[in-house]
Amino acid sequence: MTSEKMNTENMNRFLKQVSRTHERHFIVMVLDGAPSHKGKELEVPENLALVFLPSYSPELNPAEQIWNVLRRDYFANKVFDSLDAATHQAELGLANMAANRQALKSLTNWPWISVIMNA
Repeated sequence: MTSEKMNTENMNRFLKQVSRTHERHFIVMVLDGAPSHKGKELEVPENLALVFLPSYSPELNPAEQIWNVLRRDYFANKVFDSLDAATHQAELGLANMAANRQALKSLTNWPWISVIMNA
């Protein structure tokens, strides 16, 4: 899914896509306080739980670790001739990272998230 604008409508589409893609799993999604993440019309599928980070706390956001690895392993020392080429590289890197579930889990399943999931 790609979108020019992130709003509650597009967030609902994203949540549905994640839910369908991982229908056999229960997903804990860690989010910041963006308005699209907290809209009154937000529809959270039953196999997802949203956990919100405190304001101004990127160090608690496991997604930041994913971006750090993506930058280091897929963008370092590369020059792209177009936005499409850079987008393709990001898609390639994210797909490769998603294929290695254990490595991805080690980046994102921090102890405080496990506590929430087991509460």
